[in-house]
Amino acid sequence: MEKINCPKNKMASGRTHIHLVRHGHVHNPRHIVYGRLPRFRFSDRGIEQARSAAVFFHDLPITALYSSPLLRARQTANELRRATRQNKIRTSRLITEIHSPFEGGPSEAADALRGDVYTGAGPDFEQPEDILGRTMEFFKRVTRWHGSHGVAAVTHGDVITFALLWAKGVALHPSYKGRLGPLGIPSGYPSHGSVTTFIINSDRSDALPEVSYWEPET
Repeated sequence: MEKINCPKNKMASGRTHIHLVRHGHVHNPRHIVYGRLPRFRFSDRGIEQARSAAVFFHDLPITALYSSPLLRARQTANELRRATRQNKIRTSRLITEIHSPFEGGPSEAADALRGDVYTGAGPDFEQPEDILGRTMEFFKRVTRWHGSHGVAAVTHGDVITFALLWAKGVALHPSYKGRLGPLGIPSGYPSHGSVTTFIINSDRSDALPEVSYWEPET
């Protein structure tokens, strides 16, 4: 698999830069799979990660700032507002957290499966293809509305992971979670406060996007 380089990319004609930001670390003293549960907020570490992510955007032209509707994502987006020079945070359910049968249960149960919360899940729950489908719809809308500009969007780890696998032509299999090192993710999974940039060329709608990755030092 090809390794990803991680420079800050300049805007180019016909190229839309969609920067997917993973939210900051969450205060979770009960160690549960919080998923789409409400009121899960930043930890102190998460605040620092979001502020570090804001530094990434200081010199980049950003046209719009989006966020998952969940609190931790909105808190992260709020930390990015000044750096992206945006007065408005737009929310989109297309980039919200995954819907999983493990939600509300102990995190050690999901950890024991190395994050594979998909295999054996019933029809009421999402599979990787479902997550990628809504993410690609988000990409499509953003490219149509903000084409040839930069967009920042705060989302969640698995949303970024499956978009990355798709962009690199790798199978959408949960076993790759935590094993993304060959794709340029040093820790194997998108870090809190990290930025994964997808560069979509509107002149080549059939081409996979270019991808770069950056993460804060905190």
